[in-house]
Amino acid sequence: MKIVITAQGQDVSSPLDPRFGRAKWLVAVDTETGGFEVHDNTVNLNASSGAGIQTAQNVARLGAQAVITGNIGPNAVKTLDAANVAVFLSKASTVQEAVDAFKAGELSETRQANVEGHWV
Repeated sequence: MKIVITAQGQDVSSPLDPRFGRAKWLVAVDTETGGFEVHDNTVNLNASSGAGIQTAQNVARLGAQAVITGNIGPNAVKTLDAANVAVFLSKASTVQEAVDAFKAGELSETRQANVEGHWV
């Protein structure tokens, strides 16, 4: 399964970025092989609006079946739901910790935003 985790750096040891739309990096992990790819999301880092929607569209284009982040707004949740991408919230310290928690079944799927739009 391919999952995308919001990250502050470019590998699985990087801190989890608590922001979805304005995360600097998106780390796409194959949960079966452990392989990963890093995707630059800085175009949305300073976007005046629409960062959550654009990042959600990017996640869907990557072919992800799930996303893990710290916080997510309502427009991003709607966009991911429309693309059939499951959303999981995590307070993990690193990308790898979030992946491990996901694989262990410790994260619960959410279909609701936990912050309002334009959370910075």
